[in-house]
Amino acid sequence: MQDTISKIEARIQNAAALDDTQRAELLKLLGELKTQITALSRTHQEQAESIAGLAELSAREATRENKNPEVLKHSLGGLQSSVGEFETSHPQLSGLVNRMASLLANMGI
Repeated sequence: MQDTISKIEARIQNAAALDDTQRAELLKLLGELKTQITALSRTHQEQAESIAGLAELSAREATRENKNPEVLKHSLGGLQSSVGEFETSHPQLSGLVNRMASLLANMGI
C-alpha cells in the first residue's frame, strides 16, 4: 500500500499536465490520504488497498497528457464508491477522497 502511495506521489511530481498549484494541492491531499488509509488499514486492510489502488488509477488518468474523459470519469467513480461504506465511520477519509476526486475531475476537463 505504501508503494502505491509512492507511485502516486512520483506521478504527481513528474506530471507535465499539472501546474504548480495543482501539484501542491494534490501532494497535500495525498499526504492526508496516506494518513487516513494507514489508519483504515489497521481494521480494513483490503478496503484500504482498494482505495489506494483506485487513487493511483485516478491520478494516472487525470495526469496523462492525452486524457480519455470516459476512463477518468469511471476511475473517479470507482474511487468515490470505494469509500461509500466508510462515510459514517471514517468521515474524514470520505471527505478527503471526494475532494481529491473533485480536483482530479477538474483537471481532466
